[in-house]
Amino acid sequence: MTHAQAEPVRLPAAAAAPLGLELRHLRYFAAVAGAGTFTRAAEQMFIAQPTLSQQIRRLEELVGTPLLHRRRDGVRLTAAGTVLLDASRDVLSLVDQGLSRTRRAAGLGRQRLRVVLPPRLPEALAVATACALQSAADAADVDVIWMETPLDGDFSLIRQRQADAGLGWLTASPEALPAPLDAMTLGVFQPDLWIPSSHPAARREVIGLDQLASLQVIHGPRRDQPATYDAWTTVLQTVDPRFAFTNPPLRHSLPVALAFAAAAGRPAGVLTGPTATAGPPPAVIRPPRPAAAGDMVRVSITGHPLTATAALVWSSHLPRPLQQILVDAAADVTTPAPASLPSAS
Repeated sequence: MTHAQAEPVRLPAAAAAPLGLELRHLRYFAAVAGAGTFTRAAEQMFIAQPTLSQQIRRLEELVGTPLLHRRRDGVRLTAAGTVLLDASRDVLSLVDQGLSRTRRAAGLGRQRLRVVLPPRLPEALAVATACALQSAADAADVDVIWMETPLDGDFSLIRQRQADAGLGWLTASPEALPAPLDAMTLGVFQPDLWIPSSHPAARREVIGLDQLASLQVIHGPRRDQPATYDAWTTVLQTVDPRFAFTNPPLRHSLPVALAFAAAAGRPAGVLTGPTATAGPPPAVIRPPRPAAAGDMVRVSITGHPLTATAALVWSSHLPRPLQQILVDAAADVTTPAPASLPSAS
């Protein structure tokens, strides 16, 4: 009796990567998608632009469909490109983590934690967070790779796995963060507000939201925290739907902005980004300018209507030991809840 020869099992074509596909194709593709242009991506990858373009065309041939719309102002992902970008970042992250663990097992290196520390944070917060993270990482024998770059309200660098964690500002509760983000809050911060010393609220050292909305308010550099300023605009527009912040005429320094506000034809205030734990005592700032221009007085806003919550945010895809470093550091930095301010009389 003869036995029929078993038929070979054939996997669907979609179950395997195309022959010839290499990790460098995925790295190049992720770089182009992140940079927005072939020129910037080539500079970041330290390769010639024609070589990069050739490799992306090869990737599209392997996949069998266009991945990018090429335009004069840069590139845009196709629907297929969007799917492949997410998959590429997942694959590259897993490979990098696997190589890191392999090197550690062979005694060739330590695990790394890439942390974004944006510019123009309150100095006390930045210093405390950096010190706590470095201390926790050293205790766990982990290297911290510091990245000083802006972090948007969507924490895109972390979601796209270009960074592991970062210090940023929440405009909603931590529970509202989309997957795969986790966070621990570090404290509630508010902007500094200066108004002319001749304003009635200056004597009380506190101003109501309605009075603030009636001023011409020069704000700090919105490009650093656009989501925060958008949230504050919404709050002020509940009082006056026509309210809008005024861009500073010069972004040179706070004293320059105060000088412009003091000399403005209509009453003007100056609002900074989140700078200090909510509830600091008011103060008087006398920037260098002619004495006739008058003083700008720092005041508090009734009820803390304009605040931003500082948080340490990370990807839940991180290995547990790295997540524990972030949790331990955040616990060391967390500031107490703000004290209540006196109401305007």
